[in-house]
Amino acid sequence: MNEKACKVLAARIRLETLKVIHSRGFGHVGGSMDLADLMAVLYGEVMKFDPKNPRWEDRDWLVLSKGHAGPVAYATFGIMGFYPMEDAYTLNHPHTKFPSHTDRQLTPGVDLTTGSLGQGASTATGAALGNKIDGRDNHVFCVIGDGEADEGEVWEAFHFAYAHKLDNIIYFIDNNGYQLDGPTDDILAHGDIAKKAASFGLYTQEIDGHDVKAIYDAIQNAYATKGVPSCIVLKTSKGKGATFAEPKHDHSSQPNEEQWAEALAAAEKALADAENA
Repeated sequence: MNEKACKVLAARIRLETLKVIHSRGFGHVGGSMDLADLMAVLYGEVMKFDPKNPRWEDRDWLVLSKGHAGPVAYATFGIMGFYPMEDAYTLNHPHTKFPSHTDRQLTPGVDLTTGSLGQGASTATGAALGNKIDGRDNHVFCVIGDGEADEGEVWEAFHFAYAHKLDNIIYFIDNNGYQLDGPTDDILAHGDIAKKAASFGLYTQEIDGHDVKAIYDAIQNAYATKGVPSCIVLKTSKGKGATFAEPKHDHSSQPNEEQWAEALAAAEKALADAENA
């Protein structure tokens, strides 16, 4: 992999994610910003996709089961050329094609509609089964929040994927330690979430979710493991790179314009630093 190019892409995704949310002035900053490194690896190094043909049948699929992270997907798709980046600056405006939660009927690049937590894990698993039945050599990548994993439907999906030997799906658990109402340990503690996923039969790895090389290597390990689905637990910092959100682990944010200016300037500097590293 080109590690530097991946780091630059991650920094660019963070900057554009902030711009997308800033267009509305508020939104789901925390759980969007912490996925930039994963998105950079997936779209910069791993996935098969065609921006001119988003429904290409042999593409790899991305399913943000934590659908409120839509802004990081919109930023990534814009950078990758699915549409002009500026289009996504209509986030949540009237008649927009870029709603708060991802919608496959509205936004090019979105493979499955998500938002009701837990359901994306099920539909992603169904997509993986369908692709396997059809004999396609592609993968489904499903991103699940650690707070979302409170939902029993997530674990039912893991059970189903293991029972059907779906080695063409990789689940990512965004383990940032926080959800809407506070720390996950205070609301519904998971204990060792990686051990729990492994107990369902999934080939499970636990890594630094901001280390692009570790993410890439973990995906390659998953590719090499046949006969069982995979789960990669990403240890992340909620709001990563957003100066007003990361220190407080904000789920959603309503910063003032001074705070926005500071955050955008910091993200622009981070991009310049990555390019010059």
